[in-house]
Amino acid sequence: MTQYPIETSPIFGRLTLNAIPYHDPIIMGTFAMVVLGGLGVLALVHKHRLWSTLWNDWFTSIDHKKIGIMYMVLGLIMLLRGFADAIMMRAHQALAFNGNEGFLPPHHYDQIFTAHGVIMIFFVAMPLVTGLMNYLVPLQIGARDVAFPFLNNFSFWMTTFGAVLIMASLFIGEFATTGWLAYPPLSGILSSPYVGVDYYIWALQIAGVGTLLSGVNLVVTIVKMRAPGMSLMKMPIFTWTSLCTNVLIVAAFPVLTAVLGMLTMDRYLGTNFFTNDLGGNSMMYVNLIWIWGHPEVYILILPLFGVFSEVVSTFSRKRLFGYSSMVYATVVITILSYLVWLHHFFTMGSGASVNSFFGITTMIISIPTGAKIFNWLFTMYKGKIRFELPMMWTIAFMITFVIGGMTGVLLAVPPADFVLHNSLFLIAHFHNVIIGGVLFGLFAGINFWFPKAVGFKLDEFWGKVSFWFWVIGFYFAFMPLYVLGLMGVTRRVSQFEDPTLQIWFQIAALGAAMIAVGIAAMIMQFYVSFRDREKLRDTTGDPWDGRTLEWATSSPPADYNFAFTPVVHDTDAWADMKKNGYKRPLSGFVDIHMPKNTAAGFIISAISAVIGFALIWHIWWLAAGASAALVAAVIAHTFNYKRDFYIKADEVAHAEAARTQLEQAHV
Repeated sequence: MTQYPIETSPIFGRLTLNAIPYHDPIIMGTFAMVVLGGLGVLALVHKHRLWSTLWNDWFTSIDHKKIGIMYMVLGLIMLLRGFADAIMMRAHQALAFNGNEGFLPPHHYDQIFTAHGVIMIFFVAMPLVTGLMNYLVPLQIGARDVAFPFLNNFSFWMTTFGAVLIMASLFIGEFATTGWLAYPPLSGILSSPYVGVDYYIWALQIAGVGTLLSGVNLVVTIVKMRAPGMSLMKMPIFTWTSLCTNVLIVAAFPVLTAVLGMLTMDRYLGTNFFTNDLGGNSMMYVNLIWIWGHPEVYILILPLFGVFSEVVSTFSRKRLFGYSSMVYATVVITILSYLVWLHHFFTMGSGASVNSFFGITTMIISIPTGAKIFNWLFTMYKGKIRFELPMMWTIAFMITFVIGGMTGVLLAVPPADFVLHNSLFLIAHFHNVIIGGVLFGLFAGINFWFPKAVGFKLDEFWGKVSFWFWVIGFYFAFMPLYVLGLMGVTRRVSQFEDPTLQIWFQIAALGAAMIAVGIAAMIMQFYVSFRDREKLRDTTGDPWDGRTLEWATSSPPADYNFAFTPVVHDTDAWADMKKNGYKRPLSGFVDIHMPKNTAAGFIISAISAVIGFALIWHIWWLAAGASAALVAAVIAHTFNYKRDFYIKADEVAHAEAARTQLEQAHV
């Protein structure tokens, strides 16, 4: 039950001064730090006169490369918030023994573990993965941009304003206390009458629209905009994994939208979809949320399988072993990801037949995943391996992910799941595959493609400091949770009576502190790299630093990506071009069509966030007015015909000549 009194005002609905948690020193201290940090950033932007650059060149941009970078920045910023929640939980649990209640009140602790899960999945992993796909896919398939450039900008801002609503819940009202999937009846109006679940619903609905439209955009881009000669079986493996990921997004995210819509009607209109009376069924919610939720796990990991494939091939100086089998394994995983959702609730009482089916399918899906591990190992076999940072993250992934996979197969056995269900063993397994797979893969991808995006490498020393603290800290943080889970300790508990458990929580807290050092080192890596960027420009000219088509462009690529349309003859397109004596043409160009930037995506998304905020607080006049403004903004954008322009052919030729001379000088 909420700790805040629910009061209403005739103008602002449930939004009163009591919505500000001024009695909580942790929240108010955090609010003060956020305000000071925000003012510092604004002062820095003002000092360097970056307002017009940010607005005209970035916020309103429809260039897939800039949008991809903004997705990545959003994900890294939200990583700081999500990890802050994690380290508070671990520190609190390490103290909450022998009558010591710790420093987090139970109600605040419940909000923190819910916000941590929601932020890490929806606003860290998803933006980082989407950012990578946005940046790389058009470059890898020889396209000038995604199929629907404006939609790309709109998708980003919808995701961003969903994150803004999550952040607003920290200081105005509260967040949900239900866990990151908000099961009824905890998320029902009787158990959660205040605004926490409403923040959850509207933040995810707004961000979900952005994710779904981004998925549609990338599927169309890959299917319809590949360069001549690039058949499906000549696509780079990262593009293949991106295609399967976005097919899953298009199939799964409407389910999330529907189930949250039904929960909204239960809370706002008094329907009974998920109540145990009047014809409802709370288990229908659990089934629907996991029909979305388990494909979501593969939405996150599949693109990173593509990253590891690119990294292993490049740093082993070999072609990827078993390209066709990797493609087939990816497709099989995509299909099977829809046949395993029920393993999340073996204990619900469906019976032996249902449990057996989902247990077997869960074990089967480990086969194509294991095949990928062997493909990477065989790619490295007899290769000239260079253990640079992307390869180090890949090796760490292979070890960590295999451990997580083995514990996942253990949980696929229904009798074992009866013992371990809802325990810290499950938490350790989930983090084993998500951190060891998704985050380590993202760090590998960031270090690998960073010079492609900005023209210089990331600092290696601070990168290795970050790597070792992250990897060692991970094992200290989560291996103790396996032990605690086997001892029967359940998750989402804020205080403990058994003093023999405390040492394990203290080790886990030490691991979280080491990860914090790893994150700090990563921030230092970015700072040092930008400070010393002239020293870090890559002038080696190593032909094995990238074999796919994105490396055929300059670093960073021009706005138009390709001045001419490349023709593909091989899966390793850029390596094939160089092997056959490729020379960049300097004549015969045609004018390049380029859509202009637009503020419509930002404006429509901002109005959507206002509507969400108004509905959360029952400010009906604001919701109605913002809805009318939304319709007007959409109509205004629809009739804005004067958006496109052309880059002249002679300008392109001049730019291409300059870039060619620069590249030859580097080599």
